[in-house]
Amino acid sequence: MSSANEGKSARAAATAAERPIYLDYQATTPCDPRVVDAMRPYFTEAFGNPHSVHHVYGKRAEAAVEVARAQLAALIGAEPREIVFTSGATESNNLAIKGVARFHKARRPRVVTCVSEHKCVLESMRRIEREGIQITRLAVGPDGLIDLAALEAALDEDTSLVSVMAVNNEIGVIQPIAEIGALCRARGVAFHTDGAQAVGKIPLDVEAMNIDLLSVSGHKVYGPMGIGALYVRRRPRVRLEPLFDGGGQERTLRSGTLPLPLCVGLGAASAIAAEEMAAEAERLAGLNRRMMGGIAARLDGVSLNGHATRRIPGNLNLGFAGVDGEALIGAMPGVAVSSGSACTSASVEPSYVLRALGLSDQSARASIRIGFGRFTTEDEIDGAIEEIVGAVARLRAEGARAAE
Repeated sequence: MSSANEGKSARAAATAAERPIYLDYQATTPCDPRVVDAMRPYFTEAFGNPHSVHHVYGKRAEAAVEVARAQLAALIGAEPREIVFTSGATESNNLAIKGVARFHKARRPRVVTCVSEHKCVLESMRRIEREGIQITRLAVGPDGLIDLAALEAALDEDTSLVSVMAVNNEIGVIQPIAEIGALCRARGVAFHTDGAQAVGKIPLDVEAMNIDLLSVSGHKVYGPMGIGALYVRRRPRVRLEPLFDGGGQERTLRSGTLPLPLCVGLGAASAIAAEEMAAEAERLAGLNRRMMGGIAARLDGVSLNGHATRRIPGNLNLGFAGVDGEALIGAMPGVAVSSGSACTSASVEPSYVLRALGLSDQSARASIRIGFGRFTTEDEIDGAIEEIVGAVARLRAEGARAAE
């Protein structure tokens, strides 16, 4: 290769590394420009403490927060007063799990969850377990779904809460939320679902699905980071203890001054999702087929982790036989993907979610998570296919040479 061509290749590689194709939408979504526009005035012009309602600045801020509360409530079929703003889904999950378990500890000291939940749910369970709460952890099948019969058998008069996520953050499978909700309602057990990866992506109706608590994350639905919410049912009333003390804001469940611009952003993101979710899901399904078909047509030994059809269209968790997932990510700087949850990606252990499906450590390590969304284009999908196919082929060839 000539020095001129070498220079061009180096510049192209540097550009790819600086601005790779973003395919990690399960880790975070870019803030929609329309959301940024909605938030902007509340940083400088329409500022005010929404709890200082004795003057016009506070009243306007309070009104803006209530509009946002109503926008999010409309997206999930709730009443606005059932929305409690938090800092994000991690706080919401902690508040739901610890709050219900601690409130009912003396009378109903058991909680049921699933082994493939998000890390913050599993760690919350470990915390209350150390406090004397009994935890039942349900297995999942090879498709990533829980067994409803096993769940029903786990429910007894000591059970206060069931916590099962709506959409898995690594493999994108959709749990049978309505069926879980019906089982819990029939047994008088509160049902919490981590909806961080589901809200704005699939239709959710807390009434029809008998959901009692639902966690929301702003930055997973094209809103800002640092804001989330917990839906808390009022009828039949869900009782829970707050995590910390303060001024008693948010129905006394979450004290602290609300971040006005972020609340507005989450509301705007919710309104956009409500309007565009169906069309967006259809477009993403087309991108999903394009990517899966393009990779499978050119590579052998490719497997899809999780249920083939009961999954959100913006997720592909793929295993490549004979390839280490971390090495694959490093071999394609032009594409931004991950090897699993953003909250556990620093771990050198294979994904606990994939191991829960029955995958060997080797197969789990051979997998990557691909996530695409609102701003992903067909050209980006085609470019990513080229990067992935080329990188897998090179790594397999290097592995074969090393084995000789």
